[in-house]
Amino acid sequence: MKIKTITCHEVYNYGASLQEYALLKYLEELGHKAQAIHYKPFYLSNHFNLLSVSPKYNSFPVKYIYLLVKLPGRLKALKRKKAFDKFSKKYIKTGEHLYKNNQELKNNLPIADAYICGSDQIWNSFFQNGKDSAFYLDFVPDDKLKISYAASFAIDSIADKLKPFVKEKVKRINHISVRETSGITILNELGIENVAQVLDPVFLLSATYWKSTFVKPIKDNYIFVYDFDSNHSIKKIAKKIAAENNLRIVTVNKNIKYAQDNYWLKGPEFFLSLIANAQFVISNSFHAVAFSLIFEKQFLVVNRKEKINTRMRDLLALVNLSHLIVDETELNGNSYGINTIKSYKEISSKLENLVSKSKLFLEKALN
Repeated sequence: MKIKTITCHEVYNYGASLQEYALLKYLEELGHKAQAIHYKPFYLSNHFNLLSVSPKYNSFPVKYIYLLVKLPGRLKALKRKKAFDKFSKKYIKTGEHLYKNNQELKNNLPIADAYICGSDQIWNSFFQNGKDSAFYLDFVPDDKLKISYAASFAIDSIADKLKPFVKEKVKRINHISVRETSGITILNELGIENVAQVLDPVFLLSATYWKSTFVKPIKDNYIFVYDFDSNHSIKKIAKKIAAENNLRIVTVNKNIKYAQDNYWLKGPEFFLSLIANAQFVISNSFHAVAFSLIFEKQFLVVNRKEKINTRMRDLLALVNLSHLIVDETELNGNSYGINTIKSYKEISSKLENLVSKSKLFLEKALN
C-alpha cells in the first residue's frame, strides 16, 4: 500500500525528526511504501532565516544594527541546520513537491492509498499547527483512508471557540488515535468516542534498532540535560546530582551555560547517542523521556513553563513513573541519587504491552 504521512516537518527539533522517521520506518517494515508529505506552512518555515527581525527592531537604522549583531551567531547556527538537513536527506523519505497550505494540498493531492496524520504536537492549538486544517487531513477526499496516529493535543483542554473546528475535522478521520490520555478526554467531550490511545512512533522501533543504527559510544560519565526553558530547577537539580556523583553536565541547548559540554550544533543521531550513553537524564522534553525509557536510563522530569506538560505526564502515568516528575520544592533534603528506578523489568513489560497495542491499531487501520 502507498501511504503518505503529514507531521511537523523539518522543524529542526530532535523529537520531531525522530518520530517522523520512526513512523515511516515502521510502515516500511509492515511492507508499505511510505513517504512524508513535504508540507511547510509559513509558520513552520522561518528557521535559520538570516534576515528575520523582531517587529520592535524593524526600523531604520536599528534594523541593520540588529542584523549585524545577530549575523555571526546566525551563521554559526547554520551548522545545526546542515546536521538536521543531512539526517532528513538520508533517513526521511519525502515527496519532492513543496506544499505551503491546505488549499495547495487539495489542488494537487499527493497520491496515496492511505493518509496518516501524526505524530507529535500536530493538534496543539497552543500553536498554529493545531488550527491548521491540513494536520487533520482535511485535504484528503472522503473516499480515501484517513488515519491519525498518536496525534497530540499536548494540552489538557482546547478553547471553546476551537471545539466546532476540531470536532468537524476529526470526525472525518476513519481511524483515530491520540498519544495522550488527555487527548481521549478532549475528543470524548466533543462526542467522538471511538478513539484509541497509542504510543509515540519512536516506540515502534526497538532499542536494539535505535542503538545499532544511530548510537555511537561516548566515554565520559555525564548527566544529559535537555531543557527548553533554561529552567532554574533543572539547573539546580543537575548541579546537585553532578556534584554528588562526580559527573559532567552535557546538553544540546544553546542557552545552557552551566554545562561542561554543549553540543547544540549536532544532529539527531548525536542526540540519541547522548541519551543512550548518559548516566542520568534531566529534561522537560517528551522525546528525551521517551528515549530514556527506550534505553532504560535513570531520569527525572521537570514541567515546562508553557502548559504543554500532558505529554510527559500521561506517558509516565502509563508505566507508573509519575513520581519522576519533580520541581525545585522537592529538592531540599532529597539527594535523588542516580537510582530513581530500581528495576526496568516491570516497566519494560508494560511498555511491550503498550507497543503491541499500538502496532495492532496501525495494522488494523491499514487493513
